[in-house]
Amino acid sequence: MKFSFRIAAAVAFGAVALPAIAADLPQRVAAPTPMLTYETFDPWMIRVRAVGVLPDGESKVSVGGAPSVNGLKISNTFVPEVDITYFFTKNIAVEAICCVSPHKIKGSGALAGVGEIGEALLFPPTIMLQYHFTNFGAFKPYVGVGVNWTHYFRTDASAPFNSLKIDDSFGVAAQVGFDYMINRNWGINVDVKRIMVRPDATVRLGLVPITAKVHIDPWVVGVGVTYRFGGGSGPVVAKY
Repeated sequence: MKFSFRIAAAVAFGAVALPAIAADLPQRVAAPTPMLTYETFDPWMIRVRAVGVLPDGESKVSVGGAPSVNGLKISNTFVPEVDITYFFTKNIAVEAICCVSPHKIKGSGALAGVGEIGEALLFPPTIMLQYHFTNFGAFKPYVGVGVNWTHYFRTDASAPFNSLKIDDSFGVAAQVGFDYMINRNWGINVDVKRIMVRPDATVRLGLVPITAKVHIDPWVVGVGVTYRFGGGSGPVVAKY
């Protein structure tokens, strides 16, 4: 009888003590499930701008081997421009720019009395590597640096000159600008570029060649419409 009583007492004590011991043991907490957020990321952007191409250089001219003097002026022009941008991330993008701009070439400085020398069409495709700032809401400024190649065609000399030839040129380019996004796809763009354009040119007056290092170096100032597209929404854990 005493043995049975002791067993019953031990069982009763265990029933009381085990929950207390279990409460003192460290509890394993399940790791929280990562919070998924839904974002939109449209990698493509196209802009259509009206731009002013504003040459800002002085051109050195040499007549018949004589010392160089300032002697050419390149006219301003206003043209449409189209560019396409691809975003590798939300901040890093590459932009391809293209337009065709007509310019008149006139004498200036030592050749001011010559008048119009000729005209040419410039085809200046430019590639820019850009950084876009994304912490200003709908206002999205950016900066860029790149390279330019300019081809010159329909180079026509004006009387009394016989011919006009302008060599292709390469140069660096820089830009600042911003997009103000009205909604996910549409926005307004303002953009300013400086492009180093310095071709060699030759115009002939009879048998006399007039050579020049033409410093066009235009400011390209544009205002236009932005359209961004090509993405979708989906769950992401890490942001770009």
